[in-house]
Amino acid sequence: MRIAKVIGSVVLSRSHPSLAGGSLRLAVPMTLDELTHDRDPAGEPLVVWDDHGAGEGSLIALSESGEAAQPFRPELKPVDAYNSAILDKLTLFDQ
Repeated sequence: MRIAKVIGSVVLSRSHPSLAGGSLRLAVPMTLDELTHDRDPAGEPLVVWDDHGAGEGSLIALSESGEAAQPFRPELKPVDAYNSAILDKLTLFDQ
């Protein structure tokens, strides 16, 4: 699981019926340096399935790959990334 910042939404004119009830967000995974120094993420954006209602600028817990589809079992959902949680507060401790 990684932390990502939502930078926008994805709009489809047609979608798979199993995607009803949520939305697609564009999010960029963040590095520890970006989180620690409150910098904008510089990585590659991902399309993330979101049924929690994350908005632009939200920090989210991002699960990817096979892990992303696990919350929907036994139903099949064609997702590669899933918003597992919206993070209200993030506290980082020195190592």
